[in-house]
Amino acid sequence: MVTTIDRAVIEAALSGAGEASSDFDLNPDFRPTEAAALRAAGVLVALRSHVDGPRLILTKRSSALRHHPGQIAFPGGRVDEGDADPVAAALREAEEEIGLRVENVEVLGGLPTHETVTRFRMYPVLGWVRRDFTPVPEAGEVSEVFEVPLSHVLDPANFHVQSRRWRGQTRSYFTVPYGPYYIWGATARILRSLAERVAS
Repeated sequence: MVTTIDRAVIEAALSGAGEASSDFDLNPDFRPTEAAALRAAGVLVALRSHVDGPRLILTKRSSALRHHPGQIAFPGGRVDEGDADPVAAALREAEEEIGLRVENVEVLGGLPTHETVTRFRMYPVLGWVRRDFTPVPEAGEVSEVFEVPLSHVLDPANFHVQSRRWRGQTRSYFTVPYGPYYIWGATARILRSLAERVAS
């Protein structure tokens, strides 16, 4: 069972404003010279109790998607007109993408925003899953729903910076691999922000 200290540590890490992160932190030369409007998106960093310690719920995007096919991601998406705020968007998208009902999530707070190279401002919402549920991947959007021990992504030693060629330039990014899952990019950067806050 998860002890009170587990929840307390996470909640304490969410206190304070913190600094926003960006895909451009490691790649300042990629930042656009002209300011462009950022689209708001809410993502759910969903945690649940487990006998071996808290688990983080992640998704693997469908390989058939046009954008970011096959990548590891949090449930979430852009803020629609009907959403009250990014928190509402994150909860709605989690229900649509993995079958996690809104009433089954206790919102603990949020992490600083993250700006992506695809011009989104992501609002990471930390949520605790109240009861067990059976994930139902959204057809055509999500190919797999899986869990990672929270302890793995809270250990700064598990994060690495790697690089690859993208649009004729070398782009660097954070990774935090787990078993067969290559967690990288914005997802890894947001998790590193959480790990840094827990460690401080």
